[in-house]
Amino acid sequence: MVPSMKTLARQYSLHPVQDLPSQITESLGVTPIDYPERYAAIRAGRKEGAQAAGVLLLLRMEGDIPYLQLIKRSTAVAQPGDLSCPGGMLHGTVDAAFRHFLCSGSMPVIQGRARKLSRLRGSLEHRLICLFMANALRETWEEVGLNPLRIRFLGPLPTYSLILFRRTIFPVMGMVSAPWAFRPNREVARVIEIPLASFFMEECYGRYVVTYTEVSGSKEEVCQDFPCLIHREADGTAEILWGATFYIIMRMLKIVFDFDMPDWQKGQPIERSLRADYLTGKRVAGRIPVAD
Repeated sequence: MVPSMKTLARQYSLHPVQDLPSQITESLGVTPIDYPERYAAIRAGRKEGAQAAGVLLLLRMEGDIPYLQLIKRSTAVAQPGDLSCPGGMLHGTVDAAFRHFLCSGSMPVIQGRARKLSRLRGSLEHRLICLFMANALRETWEEVGLNPLRIRFLGPLPTYSLILFRRTIFPVMGMVSAPWAFRPNREVARVIEIPLASFFMEECYGRYVVTYTEVSGSKEEVCQDFPCLIHREADGTAEILWGATFYIIMRMLKIVFDFDMPDWQKGQPIERSLRADYLTGKRVAGRIPVAD
């Protein structure tokens, strides 16, 4: 049985959880973000391939039990098999037009306390928050068929930069207001729900031992350890959350709950060998081996 956040708050000495969405909104709403600086740097480095992408960290409440809804990337895209937030590259013209409706408050997405806190940041930050919320909503609609009108904005998260892709992620967090039917496109294998409670359980953390071929220089095989979360589905299948999305969620947990990641190096070791086409997704990636 999945424990509620109130149970976990008592067990792990977290801040009292009365209304989790409101707590998230209040915490994210006053956390400094670097959107103006990062966006300006991307615009300045566009000729060198700098890119911006908005992603949506989705929260779903089932009674008082919260879940994070992530996508599992299909073999048709880069990083196949990985878990990530829905989202993708900024489309300047389309997303800017959509931003207008979000900023004006004419759509029931950015409303109430979350909108007030966003506006208190100043005109530039508010417009950029709306821009990347529009970006993430559009991509989420395209990838899994989630209607933007079913999403309530909770707040922005600080950016996360990907070195290999010269890409900066602008994460925003939202809550699904009603049940919805997944309609994944070719980029998404399926939607996976992870109980938020899992992130507070030390036994859910593992050591992801990744072997890959160096892309420059000698092209030697490299082995590197990364922290990860091990999520087991009802049928016992293990799904591994690591990389950028893992770190974005950990940052959210630190901001909202002042929660620090446990010693993941003591966790279960999980081995994975990345194919040479991992960054392109041109071929089918093999199943991730998970030790029992």
